[in-house]
Amino acid sequence: MKAVFLDADTLGNDVDLSPIEAVTGKMVMHPQTSPEYVVERIRGFDTVLVNKVLLKQAHFEACPELKTIAVVATGLNNIDQEAARAHDIKVMNVTNYGRSTVAQHTMALMLALATRLLDYDRDVRAGRWGNSPMFCLMDHPIMELEGRTLGVVGYGDLGQGVVERAKAFGMNILLGARPGQAAGEVDGYPRIPMDELLPRVDVLSLHCLLSDETRNMIGSRELKMMKKDALLINTSRGGLVDEQALADALREGTIGGAGFDVLTEEPPRNGNPLLADDIPNLIVTPHSAWASREARQRIVEITARNLSSI
Repeated sequence: MKAVFLDADTLGNDVDLSPIEAVTGKMVMHPQTSPEYVVERIRGFDTVLVNKVLLKQAHFEACPELKTIAVVATGLNNIDQEAARAHDIKVMNVTNYGRSTVAQHTMALMLALATRLLDYDRDVRAGRWGNSPMFCLMDHPIMELEGRTLGVVGYGDLGQGVVERAKAFGMNILLGARPGQAAGEVDGYPRIPMDELLPRVDVLSLHCLLSDETRNMIGSRELKMMKKDALLINTSRGGLVDEQALADALREGTIGGAGFDVLTEEPPRNGNPLLADDIPNLIVTPHSAWASREARQRIVEITARNLSSI
């Protein structure tokens, strides 16, 4: 096996890559690869490892020796899969590596928004507590999660992890049938159409992949269907939510708050509606929900097993 890793830095410098190296032999590693260097760097290799580098038909045509693409992530939207199949290239990805860390991050966003953690922290740092006429501040309404309803769209490994943790907080669970998915019952939880789900939930958490069917599945229409104090959490994929519509909804008080770990463009070099500084009760983190060292090491180990199976 002759392998090259095009964006090894995306796994961090604190993981042990030796399981992959043991399978591939001497693997060539590049910290990052910009589009103009992709063909040059994959030519002559039969196996390419990538995280976010785009691989398209033109790359496959230029490199007929390529036989395997190992994506060190779950999402495959950076790979032209139809073109890969046409060139008889096997594409593999990594699943079930981030349940603990992503679910933890999802709950952290949910709890921070429900308790208005950042708002109260800012108030304290601005001296408002020190100037308070009484022992506490109560300017921001706090949502108690116990007894509230969590709606989960995408009940795979990550969604299940969030449900487990939300139940520990005493939340009621509903599942949403994403576009093209049948309603019914799963693990004892009702899975209902989105138009029925949205008015009923206090927190909506998204855990589905981005596709033509799910792109912008939450827009201005859907946001208006939600409760005015509802929270929207997205630790899945940018593009599932119309970001301008969400920014407007938060400013107008259409919903109560939002926590996002993903944006449509990452990194957001061209700005993003959700990065404006006048949006209330919004937390944006830099696609870091997946990135515990433990989860990244599991990615290495699963990738090594995937490669050893070919």
